[in-house]
Amino acid sequence: MHPRDKIIVIGAGHNGLVTAAYLAKAGLKPVVLERREIVGGGCITEEIHPGFRCSTLTSSTGPLLPRIIKDLQLERHGLAAFKPSVRVFAPNTNGHSVCIYEDAKRTADSLTKVSAKDAKAYPDFLTSFARIGRALAPLLTMTPPSIDAPSKRELWNLAGLGLKVRGLGRKDEYRLLRYGPMAVADLAAEWFETEPLRAVVAARGIFGAFAGPWSAGTSVPLLLQAATDGHAIAPALFVKGGMGALTQALAKAVTAAGAEIRTRAEVAEVQIKNGKAIGVVLSSGEEIPAQTVISNADPKTTFLKLVDPAALDPSFLQKMQNYRAQGTVAKVNLALSALPKFTSLNGEDASEKLSGRIHIGPDIDYLERAFDAAKYGDFSPRPYLDITIPSLTDSSLAPKGAHVMSIHAQFAPYKLNRHARVTRAASSTPETCVPVWDSRREELGDVIVNALSDYAPNLKEMIVARQVITPLDLESKYGLSGGHIHHGEMALDQLFAFRPLIGWAQYRTPIQNLYLCGAGTHPGGGLTGAPGFNASREIIKDMKRRKT
Repeated sequence: MHPRDKIIVIGAGHNGLVTAAYLAKAGLKPVVLERREIVGGGCITEEIHPGFRCSTLTSSTGPLLPRIIKDLQLERHGLAAFKPSVRVFAPNTNGHSVCIYEDAKRTADSLTKVSAKDAKAYPDFLTSFARIGRALAPLLTMTPPSIDAPSKRELWNLAGLGLKVRGLGRKDEYRLLRYGPMAVADLAAEWFETEPLRAVVAARGIFGAFAGPWSAGTSVPLLLQAATDGHAIAPALFVKGGMGALTQALAKAVTAAGAEIRTRAEVAEVQIKNGKAIGVVLSSGEEIPAQTVISNADPKTTFLKLVDPAALDPSFLQKMQNYRAQGTVAKVNLALSALPKFTSLNGEDASEKLSGRIHIGPDIDYLERAFDAAKYGDFSPRPYLDITIPSLTDSSLAPKGAHVMSIHAQFAPYKLNRHARVTRAASSTPETCVPVWDSRREELGDVIVNALSDYAPNLKEMIVARQVITPLDLESKYGLSGGHIHHGEMALDQLFAFRPLIGWAQYRTPIQNLYLCGAGTHPGGGLTGAPGFNASREIIKDMKRRKT
């Protein structure tokens, strides 16, 4: 292959690997450049203490689109997934806990202890979102249409989607139209009367977002979740060997198809000449010419760090600078000597109920107050927690009898207000504000562990080791601009034809031959692999067009 015919993919996160795999299957020979020593981006498994391995940033798969698993033969490359019988368990220190099982009847039966009304409403809730999900499912693998001049195919796709929506029937069609701009707290209240169940439903709407349950538009993630797996409440789905095993399987699929992956190859700059991407420069100084460059980095990193600002229109540059990507997520991973005891569980069903996701956030007001702290530049003293104990379904992650616990915590804003806390300096100077995240890392870890200890009082005595990952770490170590796990807010004005920016939602960019394939493109964050799948289709289409 002539150097100028090379295709470069920047970043070996799951979307970058999906893109590379499909390009290789089409007969192309992409080269994936990963700045770290391992592939996977945020989807990795690392040892947090001798003998204890954990999915460092992500805790469940999302899940990956079944079509991608089949097309890339990921099971043949070692992918083995587990789905526990429990989707989410929400313990409560006061009153009954809530448990959402994969079995709808079992869930409804368990809800009778909480509310007979909610038990009756739950099957209808499931049925409605399953219908809406089926209608919206084609949206996930659809390239957003051109706003200025939609093609006949784009109009046809939209018309097909419209027919599916019309086929929902008046009730669900009306719900779909209303839910888009609605606050998720209102949606949950329309269906259920008990606060713990409302909070479980609402949590999906604010997962990874700079928003609280009363923020407008927070119902959209429930619709996207329903499109992904037919359920408004996110699943618990694990991979044997941790989430890193998913990207390892993808990497094997990439190389088996004939592509190349280079680690420790940090891209410092995308080379541009006459408005076209012509290659990249690595931080080592090595220059790699290429015909096509595809960035799996988030949009802000791509356009504000890797591309010379002079190559971009000032209007585009300003819009990109205003693209909202301020992270609110911290992660704590724990190595535990044994399984903690939750006060709301008896011995017989503890392992099963803890095998899925564990939700800490007993009511809507609790979730909103957690967000309040972030609005004013501080992390919440009572955070919302989404927890998994993957070693319950995969004993290979911890020594016998021991466990690893993965805790996703909100809200912890990327931008800490320098006046949010006052810390005494080491010198004799007056109390001084220290706005550096590192100075509060362990304080954040303590807050998160203390919040969980209200539900599992013996947790602290079982902690063998603790890893605290702040939003600043998400940026500096894992390359997520602003520490945002979704590569940017999943809000109505940053979705579909507006992701990342209006006019540039088709995976192409203002720089010819430079593409985006990451979560900053449609349909957004999560581990579905859909952005990479969609991007590869558009890139292959363009390359065929160039040859004719």
